[in-house]
Amino acid sequence: MNLLAIESSTEFLSLALQAGTEVHAFHECTGPAASQRILPEIQRLLAQAHFTLAGLDGIAYGMGPGAFTGVRVAVGVTQGLALGAGLPVVGVSSLQTVAQAAWLETQAEKVLVCLDARMGEVYHAAFTRQQNEWVEVSAPVVCKPHDVPAIEGNDWLAAGSGWRIFADSLSGQYAGKISQIHADLLPTAPAMLTLAHPRFAAGETQSADQAAPLYVRNRVALTASERAQGQTL
Repeated sequence: MNLLAIESSTEFLSLALQAGTEVHAFHECTGPAASQRILPEIQRLLAQAHFTLAGLDGIAYGMGPGAFTGVRVAVGVTQGLALGAGLPVVGVSSLQTVAQAAWLETQAEKVLVCLDARMGEVYHAAFTRQQNEWVEVSAPVVCKPHDVPAIEGNDWLAAGSGWRIFADSLSGQYAGKISQIHADLLPTAPAMLTLAHPRFAAGETQSADQAAPLYVRNRVALTASERAQGQTL
């Protein structure tokens, strides 16, 4: 199967092109420049694989939650490319992609994801792996580190940038439940590909006009003073 994956919900722009058995990837901390870099980098990957959009079977996109601008970039570019080429799409949770990245690296089957959400908050979700699929045991939310939802059991792997920035607070909230911490893990397009592939194979797709972001934060703009302080959403 030939698929393109687009993930830009964090400060990293992550792209992956699966062409048959080969995967070509791009992963770089681009920050706000993602909107300018994304189309040239997609074209570069297609050229590298000697492929065209019309030769793809579909596009997977990171639907969030994450930075508003980054999520909108992924959704908008996916819609534009998919509509133009007549391709189906699949939206993948950015938090579940972190859980998948953790499993690919460690084979952990209980993953507690906390990504930095700026403004002193984290995007939080918890997943367990059952019969080769992820089950969401704590739905995605945005909250302060001291307000994270409780989870049952122990031996959880903690993943995501929130564990680096709010390590003390989160570790205190989940004392005795965490067996290892991988704060460097982020949602990546290659990990997303492994989640999207079976959904495309099963026909669990959307039309391009149905591609939509997953927002768990109601605020869509900062005040002037917050912008002056360098805060971002």
